[in-house]
Amino acid sequence: MISLSQSQLTLLDTCDRKFQYVHFDALNGPSSYEQKVTTQWGTQFHLLMQQRSLNLPTEVLTSANAEMAVSMSALAKAAPEIFKALPNDSNPADQNTESQSEQRRTLAFNGYLLTVVYDWILCNFDADSPNGQILDWKTHQRPPRKERLANDWQTRLYLYVLCETTSLRPDQLSMTYWFVRSEASSYRFGYSVRQHEQTRQDLQRLTARLSRMREQNDFPKVAIAAGKCDQCPFNVRCDRISPMSSSPPLPIDPYHLLQAASQITADSVEEIHL
Repeated sequence: MISLSQSQLTLLDTCDRKFQYVHFDALNGPSSYEQKVTTQWGTQFHLLMQQRSLNLPTEVLTSANAEMAVSMSALAKAAPEIFKALPNDSNPADQNTESQSEQRRTLAFNGYLLTVVYDWILCNFDADSPNGQILDWKTHQRPPRKERLANDWQTRLYLYVLCETTSLRPDQLSMTYWFVRSEASSYRFGYSVRQHEQTRQDLQRLTARLSRMREQNDFPKVAIAAGKCDQCPFNVRCDRISPMSSSPPLPIDPYHLLQAASQITADSVEEIHL
């Protein structure tokens, strides 16, 4: 059974052909140095928070990275309730409470396996006030627009799967993104029955379309008018850049030259007849 994550659902919503390249053909464009540094920092911060959730020492990680230590301290100051919920020697785990980091959950849906990994999940199943909170650590230098995250497949899928795999109702769930790279700030999103049903319908639509494309072995390109090809790493492979364009030449960008070169294959090079 094919597993679908939030990133793969985003690809499906963006371009079917790009989904084919990334998911089935295992192709990807090169990453910039800045992207690699950000990814490495994020991986280390997630490990730090996982260590903290397991009540393990974190001094080695924080002492090796002063910026990370500041971020950890800022988060603890901005959201002390997160750390108070952690079980420790003086605060044993409550049988009605679930607190876990890096938790993976799966849900069978229309022939696929929806897969999520929660950075941190806090669920209270007490009869008086049941609730579930999803916490996600973001390491962007600048937070994106809140409206974009509200409609992002990560927000939608994470809340949907939690609702379907617990006894909690949609209105008892929330998801909070914590931006931890500098000052700790957050976006919080509630949930509702209407949102849950809309996500179910959209998941049904996307998975049904994916099944048809797999059966027909046809993953169409996105329409050029959609304007999604300019920054796509596969625009050369998809013939979305015309070598005879009448537009004025752009400054040479080594990064985009490398992108284009990485997509050249023997089949894509036109034969020159002598």
